[in-house]
This record gives sequence, C-alpha cells and structure tokens, in this order.
Amino acid sequence: MANHLDLEEQEQLDQLKHFWNTWGTLISTVVILVAGAAAAWNGYQYWQNRQAAQAAALFDAVDVAVASSDQARVEQAFSDLKSKYAGTTQAGQAGLVVAKAMQSAGNTKGAQDALEWVVAQSSDGGLKAIAQLRLSSLLMDQKNYDEALRQLSGDFPSEFSSVVADRKGDILLLQDKRQEAASEYTKAYKDFDGNVEYRRLVEIKLNALGVSPQDAAKVAAATSTEVK
Repeated sequence: MANHLDLEEQEQLDQLKHFWNTWGTLISTVVILVAGAAAAWNGYQYWQNRQAAQAAALFDAVDVAVASSDQARVEQAFSDLKSKYAGTTQAGQAGLVVAKAMQSAGNTKGAQDALEWVVAQSSDGGLKAIAQLRLSSLLMDQKNYDEALRQLSGDFPSEFSSVVADRKGDILLLQDKRQEAASEYTKAYKDFDGNVEYRRLVEIKLNALGVSPQDAAKVAAATSTEVK
C-alpha cells in the first residue's frame, strides 16, 4: 500500500515538474508583468494625486494674492502653475481668476495674456470655452472684431452654443452686419431654455432689429429640418 502511494506521489510530482518545465517561465513572466503594471499604475495614481495637491496649493496662493491685490505674488504663483502644472484644472481656473483681476485693475494686456494661455493650454473644454468668450469680449472692447469672431469660430461644448451665438450676434451688430447678427441671435434664442432669463435679453435684441424671435425660430427650425 505504501509503495502504491509512493508511486502515485512520484507520478504527481513528475507531472508537476513537467508542467513547470513547460509553463513555468511563461507563468513567472506574466506574474512579473502583472505585478509591474500594478506598481506602475499605483505610482501613476500617486503622482497624479501629488500633482493635483501641489497645483491646488498654488491655486490657493493665486486666490489669496488676488484678494489682497498683491500683483507680484499673483504673477509669481501663476507663473509657477503654468511652468509646473500646466495640464491641471487648477492652472486653467487660476488663469481665469488672474485675467479677471487684471482686467479689474485696468491691465488689459495682462488679462488678455492670461486668457490666451488658458485657451492654448487648458485641457478642460469648459474652462477653454469660458476663456474664449471672455477673450472675445476684451477684443470687442478693443474694436478688434475680426479676431473676436475668430475666437468664437471653433468647436465649443454644446452647453455653450447659445451664449456663443449671442456673442457672435453682438460682434456682428457692432460691424453693422444686421442680418447676420439677427441670424446669430435667432440661434441663441432657439437654443436657450425658455426658463432662462438670458433668453429674454436675446429677445429684446431681436426686437430691436425688427425681428420676431418666435417667427425667426420657427423658420430656423424648418430650415434645419429641410437640410436634414
């Protein structure tokens, strides 16, 4: 009986050795790769969290400096954010804060530079859209209407479509392009939710151009349906 068990154990051991000789290297390699990938992922997550925390600290520094009107610290903190953490959400947010503060202080050039940086560098579509809208307003004030329109010519997140159309209408009206302005205002009126107060402002603009918003929206909707 003992000999029989010994033979079975020996046979199982031989099978195990054969299996390991055949697949052992592959199994070891897979285990090492999986362990390495997990370590790399954990390291990346740690790095991301660390970047976000440091960027948040610098954003707070920008915010505090703006609140205290410390221009030197504003520029230093924002410069550090741009150079070290350009791809973070905090950097884009800081750019908007800095631009607003500089515009309030009468530093139009500084505000424009900050907004242009957000437009060029931000990976957040919403922050980029806000920067483009604000930049178009600055350019309007400078009577640089073509460049203001160019800022609004690219792709925007869908939730900004009505505001962008309204801003285009404002710029076109300043260029005395009344028909084109009415067309953009009509788009804005159609895209705004009926409960949004901003829609009433667009309606006033259309009325000033002698356009019935409701009739224009119906025509625009019918035209859109025909095109489809």
